Amino acid sequence: MVASIVFLTPLGGLVALAVVLPLAALALAARRIRGARELLGLPAPAVASRLPQLVVLVAVPTILGLAATQPALRSQTNARVRTDAQAFFVLDTSRSMLAARAPGDPTRIARAKRAAIALRAAIPDVPAGVATLTDRVLPNLLPNPDPAVFDDTVERAVAVGQPPPQETDVTATTLAALDALGTANFFPATATRRLAIVLTDGESRPFDVRQVARALAAGSGIRLVLVRVWAPGEAVYDQRRLEQGYHEAPASGEALDSLAVATGGAVFDEQALGAVIRAAKADLGTGPTVVQGRDVQTRTLAPYVALVALLPLFLLIKQRWPRSRRRVLADDDRSAKGEG
Repeated sequence: MVASIVFLTPLGGLVALAVVLPLAALALAARRIRGARELLGLPAPAVASRLPQLVVLVAVPTILGLAATQPALRSQTNARVRTDAQAFFVLDTSRSMLAARAPGDPTRIARAKRAAIALRAAIPDVPAGVATLTDRVLPNLLPNPDPAVFDDTVERAVAVGQPPPQETDVTATTLAALDALGTANFFPATATRRLAIVLTDGESRPFDVRQVARALAAGSGIRLVLVRVWAPGEAVYDQRRLEQGYHEAPASGEALDSLAVATGGAVFDEQALGAVIRAAKADLGTGPTVVQGRDVQTRTLAPYVALVALLPLFLLIKQRWPRSRRRVLADDDRSAKGEG
């Protein structure tokens, strides 16, 4: 790993020039005070008494100017990618995925997208693709080694009804469409370890689980991990109004259980992402990797540098406060004696 300090906005350092104005004002005031002192014959104060103010006037703008350049720690590591394994994340985009606990709460599709991004981050060395599921499975992104490309695809390209199902039905989704993963060349021949992570509410038309199992087995043994994005009491809302055409299907979990048994896969609740990650890693196993590009991470240091600017101010206040406090106490003491 190679690390270095970079400045994201070097022109921000011009903020440090703000120190010129207060210094010029201080010099002008000091000149006038010196003239008045000489006229009155008063002794000059010790230089040490003015030193803290000068330090603060110079240090604070300088440090803030440094923070404005946005210093950052940039590290580069070789990105290694598996050559024998690939994964596809299949997200259900039927209308039932708009269901939520209440208007304004996260919908199933929003939770599924968030979960997909988190799960993909857990297998960074495995090329991963994105596909959508209704009554067909269509790829949005072929397996790609860059997690950022995956995240961008999920955020921007995955949406309910995009594309719409081929057939019009009360329940648009059919899990039978998952057989395309094994028959439609979703995975290249070089990928001997193949994983499909399906995020769905499980609300599907009746289908033949054995047919899906045969298709996935024919596709060089595609492993299936099912994530049920569903909660009881959820409903679809149209502009905060309850949509009467949607009816939840509590038995949808049974269809997913049957599919998992038939395919030798596993089904998990959306809350159990840790278990999903463990299952995915177990299915993918370990294998050969190659260096493919560099993984660059940049961590900004600007907030920490800006906090340092508070230190001179704190020290100045700490130095001056006891003096002002003692002066107030002395004045109070004299007032009390005068009253006596």
